[in-house]
Amino acid sequence: MPKIKNAKILILATDGFEQSELEVPREKLKSVAQLVHVAAPKERKQKESIMGWQNHDWGKPVKVDVELSEVSTSLYDALVLPGGQMNPDTLRINAHAMKLIKAFINEGKVVAAICHAPWLLIEANAIRGRKATCYQSIKTDVMNAGANYVDEPVVADQGIVTSRNPGDLEAFVAKIIEEIEEGKHERAVLAA
Repeated sequence: MPKIKNAKILILATDGFEQSELEVPREKLKSVAQLVHVAAPKERKQKESIMGWQNHDWGKPVKVDVELSEVSTSLYDALVLPGGQMNPDTLRINAHAMKLIKAFINEGKVVAAICHAPWLLIEANAIRGRKATCYQSIKTDVMNAGANYVDEPVVADQGIVTSRNPGDLEAFVAKIIEEIEEGKHERAVLAA
């Protein structure tokens, strides 16, 4: 089993991510993992950073470590997808983002999505037949995508981790660490 101290983790986001859903996992994972990078597509307005969303208004910028088009799954053990409404809605129509998410899923690597980010898992057809949770307003989307929806703080099904909202961040990060330490997840790849 790989140790979290040796893990390399990628956080994929763009403008409009929920501030705490990126910052809390980034800081907690940085304190225990070997490497944590934030990746974003270059179509955004500010190339060096992305802007969060906090308390119904724009939040603080977060530095981008790597351009989405330059990311290779071979460097990373896990992918974290923060929520917010704008962030996953924008990323799910980005071909590079979806190709990367599907690659992480197909390679059996840990993929963790919180709040509205399960939209990205729906787009990747990654939750059909799997147990999952999400922000309450997209519960019907998750169920319509064929997931076995549960209202729990965090759910893991074969290395695919989902969580509901910022109040669940402690459990979310703990489950990401646990799933990384379990190693590669042998799971059926679902047809798109």
